[in-house]
Amino acid sequence: VQLVESGGGLVQPGGSLRLSCAASGFTFRSSAMSWARQAPGKGLEWVSGIYSDGSTYYADSIRGRFTISRDNAKNTVYLQMNSLKPEDTARYFCARVVPGSLPDKYDYWGQGTQVTVSS
Repeated sequence: VQLVESGGGLVQPGGSLRLSCAASGFTFRSSAMSWARQAPGKGLEWVSGIYSDGSTYYADSIRGRFTISRDNAKNTVYLQMNSLKPEDTARYFCARVVPGSLPDKYDYWGQGTQVTVSS
């Protein structure tokens, strides 16, 4: 299993970024996927999840600003992040959800991509 995130960077408050996660080594189309993040000095925080049927779930902290989506033809999951705030600064990880589990339970995850929101 391999999960490779990309798309992070430095952005000003109020800006946008689109994260991508390319997956391989498992049957992507039938797997639920999530995004999680870890800010400096803090624990891992679940951000959003998407199931194989397209149903989506969001943490309260980002609901209305972030959108998760997937492209099964490309084995890729995305996280569109709008109206970014300094408190969104973190390393963002893509993860496969444990089959049959809630979206904050993972069995595989990538190396992450850094998102920094600062003026």
